[in-house]
Amino acid sequence: MRIMIVGAGMVGQHLSEKLSGEGQEVVLVDQDEKKLRRLERELNILPIHGSGASARVLEEAGIDQTDLFIAVTDSDEVNLIACIISRQYNVKTRIARVRNEDFYAHGASRMEKTLGIDLVISPDFAMAEEIMRLTTMSQALEVAEFGNGQVEMLGYLVREGQPCVGSSLADLKALQGVYDFVIVAIIRGEQTIIPRGQDRVEAGDKLYLVVRKQDVRAVEQLLFSSASHLPRQVFIIGGGTIGYLVARQLEKLNLNLRLVEQNPATCEILSEQLDHAIVLNSDGLDAHDLLEEGIDQADLVIAVTSSDTTNILSSLLAKHHGAKKCITLLSNPAFIPMLGKLGIDVPLSPRQVAANLILRHVRGGGKIVNVVSLLGGDAEVIELKVPDRDQFVDLPLKHLSFPIGAVVGAIMRNGQALIPSGDTLLQPDDILVIFFTKDAVAGVESLFDK
Repeated sequence: MRIMIVGAGMVGQHLSEKLSGEGQEVVLVDQDEKKLRRLERELNILPIHGSGASARVLEEAGIDQTDLFIAVTDSDEVNLIACIISRQYNVKTRIARVRNEDFYAHGASRMEKTLGIDLVISPDFAMAEEIMRLTTMSQALEVAEFGNGQVEMLGYLVREGQPCVGSSLADLKALQGVYDFVIVAIIRGEQTIIPRGQDRVEAGDKLYLVVRKQDVRAVEQLLFSSASHLPRQVFIIGGGTIGYLVARQLEKLNLNLRLVEQNPATCEILSEQLDHAIVLNSDGLDAHDLLEEGIDQADLVIAVTSSDTTNILSSLLAKHHGAKKCITLLSNPAFIPMLGKLGIDVPLSPRQVAANLILRHVRGGGKIVNVVSLLGGDAEVIELKVPDRDQFVDLPLKHLSFPIGAVVGAIMRNGQALIPSGDTLLQPDDILVIFFTKDAVAGVESLFDK
């Protein structure tokens, strides 16, 4: 497939890396020639210097031979114009990133139809949805959905005294009873372990498991002696678009909600637009103000200002004073690996959230149905379709040649989710939900090439 990406920012770079790594022909268009040359050395891409809103530049880049067109510059206007220009050519799929809320006034689907764009995504809306998923799953540090929402991949921090501590995977399998789940990874320090039967769970591990959605709370109770629940008291630091969107959704849940915003004029607007939230005029780093409002009793703190520094420091301040969980927005993904050591629970990258949304949309025509990056990019979950070939009919899962560093967490069959064992028999058109580390990428993608 020939894919043209307009915009070499964080999202464009991430998509270029992912798609070129899968063997796709990627053309990257951007006005920053120095950045393009650097990316050309690092990635297998064709760089084109120029504006994505120029028909001449797009023709030079080979727009007439492009199957998938993705416009993700920092300019909404350039992204929309580029997609509109691409309508003159035989481009099968067009995707645009748009930030301005005014474009969504009559709904994204209407805008898509009017402009002839297959998918219009808003990073702010996507981030707000991700935060809401993490809010409702209070015990989890990472959440990803598969199988049209029937299966969830969840990450947890294992704490001293929980039932799973000291247990081997074989022990936990014997405890499962009617609730099926698969532990697909253990993160211990800097090491990612794809566990086997005798591997044991230790306090301080990050445990990743796949479970059917209806079984999540029962499995949490089994492994951790506590189940996810809605937070009672929530602080949002930052009253920008993301903070407002999250506050608007949280108000529907009747929580004790406080929104902290430094700009007085923005505070006035927020006070008018929100029904129940208490809007506080503060910078999010004033410990005295926050303690007076009860941040030490907060079940959840969501730091979503436009400053990574403020988000990190306000999260650390909240955790220091007793807040139970922090979700921290970080525009610079380089900070993410170090945040766990600082005690920050959930770092969220807009780049990864937006890129995952785009990747999810462009899959579906081939054997790869869906891909989601996890663990700060060190591992992925892929939905892979079993080909309709005789050698895979009734083949026991354990006889499939899985590379080291990969494990099947679930199977989607006829719209139903199955948590498999090694004896589960494959069927054509089954969709396997596979967790794997970077080292196993090639082996996973070639599973059905024989």
